[in-house]
Amino acid sequence: MSETQTRTLITAAEAAATPNAPGRLSALLLEHGTMQLRWFAPKGEDTQTPHDQDELYIIASGTGWFRRGAERVPFGPHDALFVRAGEAHRFEDTSADFATWVIFYGAKGGEG
Repeated sequence: MSETQTRTLITAAEAAATPNAPGRLSALLLEHGTMQLRWFAPKGEDTQTPHDQDELYIIASGTGWFRRGAERVPFGPHDALFVRAGEAHRFEDTSADFATWVIFYGAKGGEG
């Protein structure tokens, strides 16, 4: 079992110190079955594209706006944001301290 499959506790400080793998916008922290826990803290423009699994963001720090399709909502620390698999989404106008936990889960194509 790899380290990313056996962790019980991951602090925000540990998550922030975990490097992204080459070509990835977020750092992998934990895997279990179809679930992945990642840390996403983009600096500048959010360039992510739609993902093939459902995902849940839990804001760790910072503020800004979240766009999902035509919808645009403000967010802050401890807010949760949901995105269905395949939906276009991104963070906009984020503060310098913006960081979020990202949880990918379920079958490719989403749970429907």
